[in-house]
Amino acid sequence: MTEVTAEQVQRGRGPDPSAVARRKLVTREVRSARERLTSSTGLERAFDNELLRVFAQYRIAGSAGTFVLVLGIAAAACLWLPTPIVAVWSGAVLLTTLIIVLIARRFLAQVPDDVRLKLWRRLFAFAEGLHGLAWSLLLLLFVPVDAPGAKVFVTTALLIVSALTVMLSATIPIAVYAGLTPIIAGIMVFFWDRRDMDSVTMALMAASAQLFFIFLANRLYASSVDSIVFRAEKDALIAELETANANSDEARRKAEEANLAKSRFLATMSHELRTPLNAILGFSEVMKNEIFGEHANAAYKEYSGDIHGSGQHLLDLINEILDLSRIEAGKYELNEEALSLPSVVEDCQHMLALRAKAKGQSIRALAEPQLPRVWADERAIRQAVLNVLSNAIKFTPQGGEITIKVGWTATGGQYVSVADTGPGIPENEIPIVMQSFGRGSLAIKTAEQGSGLGLPIVKGLIDLHGGGFHLKSRPRAGTEVTITLPAERVMDTLAALPEPKTRAA
Repeated sequence: MTEVTAEQVQRGRGPDPSAVARRKLVTREVRSARERLTSSTGLERAFDNELLRVFAQYRIAGSAGTFVLVLGIAAAACLWLPTPIVAVWSGAVLLTTLIIVLIARRFLAQVPDDVRLKLWRRLFAFAEGLHGLAWSLLLLLFVPVDAPGAKVFVTTALLIVSALTVMLSATIPIAVYAGLTPIIAGIMVFFWDRRDMDSVTMALMAASAQLFFIFLANRLYASSVDSIVFRAEKDALIAELETANANSDEARRKAEEANLAKSRFLATMSHELRTPLNAILGFSEVMKNEIFGEHANAAYKEYSGDIHGSGQHLLDLINEILDLSRIEAGKYELNEEALSLPSVVEDCQHMLALRAKAKGQSIRALAEPQLPRVWADERAIRQAVLNVLSNAIKFTPQGGEITIKVGWTATGGQYVSVADTGPGIPENEIPIVMQSFGRGSLAIKTAEQGSGLGLPIVKGLIDLHGGGFHLKSRPRAGTEVTITLPAERVMDTLAALPEPKTRAA
């Protein structure tokens, strides 16, 4: 079980996923190293077991081919040797082949975890040695034979057997050496006292072939090990992916449950908070405006105004949170209609003109002429423009200038751009202000009121329209926010319907 540090508990989060992954990797490597150190072959137990199983399977599958090869060589040997002697030799070879097959079947029937690998490796090597010894007896039978072609036949036959042994036993090197040793020794004895050119040539050819077979056996063994290692890594990767997928599904399920709980909480709290807020706003407005008479103390009027302003700010914050929650949950429904983008911008400018005037700011609006209407949600577009323009007024200093532009985009859509002469935003803070409840260093230093939801709401509303949102800013160079609507939302002017022709009387 993964331990969680006290710091992580205090921070309210679980263990670092990267640390958990590293810990699992180290644990797997330590276990692998321990198994290699305790293994006689330097491999993990699972790899040794797999190599032995491959050897057993190859030997069982190759038994039919060995049987055919024995019969073919025996039939050809009858040209130089008596048939009974050849039959006895063939029986010995087939008997050793049967012994290998029985041992292989017995091994495959074992439970992998209960297999004594060293014992079975030695049994296979011993059986392979008997098999090679039985084949090498053919040389003993051909020692007294001096007929033409006999030496070529017996040498070729044993080289074929050596190649077969390498192909079938390559996953156990000791079994390969055990099977080739009797054949190599028999060939050396067979050609030991022969000095003619044919014998020397054939002896050298046989020696070279055996060296090549040993080299080939080592290469096949290395390839088999690499194949098993790659397959084990693939299986481990698949297991990790399945685990990660299961964790992802569980995390998604918990996230969905948390999102549902958040939605229920917001739905409940919006009602529970708005009800008393309406009373606070109503009574504080009555007290602020002194509808039922002047206050005995002038400070009460100021306090009532503070209460009303704080309540209004809290209500705006609740509305913004609910809007953002609906947008994130995909529950924000667009009531689309044909609207004029310059008209919406002009209305928003008039609504915030007093705030800009109070700070001595000038707002300059530039709109391209004869812009057609767009098909959009007027409330959503109005809210987006108001949020962007409010931010510009909020962070532009006294006497600053704000420029609003409305026009065509390069792709045939329409855009609204709001640029100010404020202090700007550092590049590293742009991702922060685009996050929910994210506030830049300027807003924190100046203690400007705000929830940090304005720009995320704008981006969410524009995304619902299939549009784009771009924020460009540099310190001491101002900020420009551009929202765009795609070309498919621009309504082209339709030609007038032709008047119906009256039928002549």
